[in-house]
Amino acid sequence: MIVDTVEDHVPDADITFTKADLQDVVPHDNDPIVISLVTAGRKVHRVLMDQGSSADVMFWPTFNKLQLSLAQLRPYPGCLYGFAGDQVEVRGYIELRTTFTDGTVAHSEKIKYLVVNAPSAYNILLGRPTLNRLGAVPSTRHMKLKLPSMEGVVITVKSDQKEVRRCYENNLKQ
Repeated sequence: MIVDTVEDHVPDADITFTKADLQDVVPHDNDPIVISLVTAGRKVHRVLMDQGSSADVMFWPTFNKLQLSLAQLRPYPGCLYGFAGDQVEVRGYIELRTTFTDGTVAHSEKIKYLVVNAPSAYNILLGRPTLNRLGAVPSTRHMKLKLPSMEGVVITVKSDQKEVRRCYENNLKQ
C-alpha cells in the first residue's frame, strides 16, 4: 500500500479552550461557527466553518461581489453533492490567498474554493481541507475557531452569533 503524505507546514501550538473563552458567548443549543476573513483583498462575512464538508466552497454571488474575473476560474471536472444528495452546479475553482486574524495576529494561506451556483445564506463554506491544513480547531460550545499563526501564536477568531442567527433565518426563507 502506498500512502501519500502531506507536508505539514503548520507550526506546533497547543490549542485549548478554557472557561474564559465562554465569557462572551450567548447561551445556545446548536449555533454553528460563522466568522469573517479576508480574501481577494476584501473582508468577507458569513463564512461557515463546516467540519462535515469535504470541500471549501465559495457561492456564486460572493464570487461576483468580490469582482473576480471569470478568467481566474479554472475548470473543475468533478461533481459536488449537497447534504440532501442533490447535485450542485460547480462553475469551477479558484485559488485565493485568504487571511484569518484576531486583529493582532494573522495566518494567510492559499485556499482552493469550488465556486458553486447554489442558494445559501453564507458567502463561503470552509470544510475539512482548510481546517486540517491550517491546524484549526473549531469549538461550537465556545463559538470560536483557534489556529496557529506561522509564528506558532494561537489566533482566536470569534463567531458572530448575531450573524449566525441572521443566516439561520435567511436559510429558513429559502
